[in-house]
Amino acid sequence: MVQRFLIVLGCFCVGAAVNAQDYPTRPIRMIVPFVPGGSSDFVARIIQPKMIELLRQQVVVDNRAGASGNIGVEIAARSAPDGYTVFLGNVGSTAINPSIFPKFPILPARDLIGLTLLVDVPGAFATHPSVPANTVKEFIDYAKARPGQLNYGSSGSGAAQRLAFEFFMSKAGIKLVHIPYKGGAGAATAAVLAGEVTATMVTVASFIPHVKSGRAKVLAVMAPKRSPALPQVPTMAESGFPELTLGSWQAMYVPKGTPRPIVNRLYTVMIRTMEDTEVVKRMANGGADVVTSKSPGEFAAFLENQTAFWAKIVKDVGATAE
Repeated sequence: MVQRFLIVLGCFCVGAAVNAQDYPTRPIRMIVPFVPGGSSDFVARIIQPKMIELLRQQVVVDNRAGASGNIGVEIAARSAPDGYTVFLGNVGSTAINPSIFPKFPILPARDLIGLTLLVDVPGAFATHPSVPANTVKEFIDYAKARPGQLNYGSSGSGAAQRLAFEFFMSKAGIKLVHIPYKGGAGAATAAVLAGEVTATMVTVASFIPHVKSGRAKVLAVMAPKRSPALPQVPTMAESGFPELTLGSWQAMYVPKGTPRPIVNRLYTVMIRTMEDTEVVKRMANGGADVVTSKSPGEFAAFLENQTAFWAKIVKDVGATAE
């Protein structure tokens, strides 16, 4: 009986190995939890062709926006753990949301397996071109002269942009009305371009083409150093706010329970994708810096640290899901 059991077990293991080796045999869905036009979609569209080349299968971008990214997170976490669903999460959807939505049933660190960081996209403090301020100091003076008259947009009550702007206002001694938008950075960017809101803090990648066309102004970048894409724009640190060096990192995940051989295969594919010269060039042109993890384990530790960091910011600012 024992011998028969070992034979059956051996056959099962061989079969599992063969399946992992053959993977993938059909198209893979990449869930992006925000609408097209934002930094997450920007990253997805750049890495998609190289992933298709390396996996020799179609990779379909599936934008599932809503609830500050939670809709996409839940769809990904509840998908079959077979390697045919991957999830492109960012700092907001996977590190900030657990503190903003404590009753949300999905915990990214528990219900998803992080593969690796992909990029870090520096933030941008942007305004509509009609705003007469050209520096952060000038904007603060402009806002102080108009208490309660100005507003700012974000991708949700608990979004990184909202937390950053609230922190900025508390330090600057000004108050703008918060206008949340559904769908990620793309919607908040469009609101600034249309003049619906005075300002926002989203990503450099979201505003580069609009700055070049004159449809928006970036007063400062939220990064340790100036962005090569906007070298003339100072950092928030240079503008007197050294705490605001926060960007929007992006990372790739799969549902918990995905077989380890497939996790390893996808990790290797993502590293090779991010090492591709054309991918690096296109990311840089869009204001994104390629940053990868040495292993899924290293990324897991990073996610844990980021979740704790943002939990403190959420508490200090007093942010809640409105």
